[in-house]
Amino acid sequence: MANYDHIIIGSGINALVAASLLGKAGKRVLVLERNDTTGGCLKTAEITAPGYLHDVMATTMVLFLTSPAFAALGGDLAARGVEFCHTDTPTGVLRRDGSHLIFSTDRKRNIAAFAEKADGDGAVFDAEMGAMGGDADFVFSLLGGNLWSGATMKTMMKQVWKRGPRGLAAWFGEALTPARGYLETTYTSEEAKALWAPWVLHCGLSPEASYSAQMLKVIGFAIELAGCPIVKGGARNLTLGFEKLIRDQGGEIRTGADVESITLDNAGKATGVRLADGTSLVAKSGVIASVTPNQLYNRLLAGKPAPDDVAKGLKSYRYGKGNMQIHYALKAPPKWKAGAELANVALIHLTDGLDAVSRSSNEAERGMLPAEPTVCVGQPTALDPTRAPEGGAILWLQLPDTPRHIKGDAAGLLDCPADGRWTEALREAFADRIHAMLAERIENFDDIVIARHAASPADLEAMNMNLVGGDPYGGFCGLDQFFLWRPFKTTSNHKTHIPGLYHIGASTHPGPGLGGGSGYLLASSLT
Repeated sequence: MANYDHIIIGSGINALVAASLLGKAGKRVLVLERNDTTGGCLKTAEITAPGYLHDVMATTMVLFLTSPAFAALGGDLAARGVEFCHTDTPTGVLRRDGSHLIFSTDRKRNIAAFAEKADGDGAVFDAEMGAMGGDADFVFSLLGGNLWSGATMKTMMKQVWKRGPRGLAAWFGEALTPARGYLETTYTSEEAKALWAPWVLHCGLSPEASYSAQMLKVIGFAIELAGCPIVKGGARNLTLGFEKLIRDQGGEIRTGADVESITLDNAGKATGVRLADGTSLVAKSGVIASVTPNQLYNRLLAGKPAPDDVAKGLKSYRYGKGNMQIHYALKAPPKWKAGAELANVALIHLTDGLDAVSRSSNEAERGMLPAEPTVCVGQPTALDPTRAPEGGAILWLQLPDTPRHIKGDAAGLLDCPADGRWTEALREAFADRIHAMLAERIENFDDIVIARHAASPADLEAMNMNLVGGDPYGGFCGLDQFFLWRPFKTTSNHKTHIPGLYHIGASTHPGPGLGGGSGYLLASSLT
């Protein structure tokens, strides 16, 4: 007799969303997590000094707060103590010469900020965001809906009726524009280009990648709408809220439960799982795997034959650049030399501009440690003072263009291991490079630093096996491996070739991020 309706392997944001929605529909769900805590990349810990709470990996919740998943579950999570912290200046860019541009949640303020940098840029920005607003329903239905579905077909037909066949083809052609071409032909000021360019890295892309311009527009629209919020007290509080919700609905969560294999019946249907300790568990309605393709097919389905198209897709599946995280505990909030207004910005990118982002991204793609990485500096205590003792502060740094396998140092200063693997010594030496960038821009930075904690791509993979080579996006996000073709060219929504086995997570549509999109889409289709 089946003990559960659905068994979910993994406990990242997509798994938690799926479990919550299935439970809300009356299904009995079991979530299995091999680590000691749930949440995947949502992890909070005192990794620098006592009393300093750091989101070890993911932190910004804009995609979640603007998602259908939050619309469906936000009230339930709030009832279980989940709160979010905001600032009206969610992001900005700081160049080496001190010039900067701050982006707010107020349209008029943004128009003025862009116009101050260059005549005409304010009006251009307003027009771009206005056009994005007009297309928002269509764009978000493509980014967040089941692409192989009647609903998407109806949406496309409406667009054909609205724009005409040629007009719709032109729209898609425009949507495939790389960020470089878009920024160079749209904005005049270097600050405006520098503000937007780094955001392509957070999509797993480069400024020269197809459709990266469209993603910049989506990000700008979403951030102006919802900011860059964080969870009060740490991202871990969001996972605790999900845990309470799942259990309140009759679901079960087991940590330290390493799934060894997915079990199939004689007809080839997924019927449950077998844990590494030998325990067998049965699922009446199916198994949901929130893992990467290699984990699903090479580990959980090891020894089970796969169709040629799946075997080919798995062999050619590519992972993207690695990520690096650096955390600081500070005696006092940072004082930015370029201006006090930067102190309240949630996420500041340190880069000289479009060419600098392109260069660091290309260096990382070629296996080189960037000479001057693009650095995303988060200031969580500007939004949530509870993250540090009174008077103190923390910094959350992300380097989205870090090589997975190291071939050399673009600056020619660091000795790199012959085997290309990250070592503790290299990690700290590379972190020193970023430390120097901060010291150039923050007054008395060395005097206020209490402790630093760095995590290389190898460290991140050790924390979460789905971060292959430190890739936080579940695989390369280029056009050939996205949308209709994620993870494989023949993929249909979140089904696999095995009846009763479903695949969700960053490696599936709609891709990476904290929106819980794949979990929401699958659960909606199963209820």
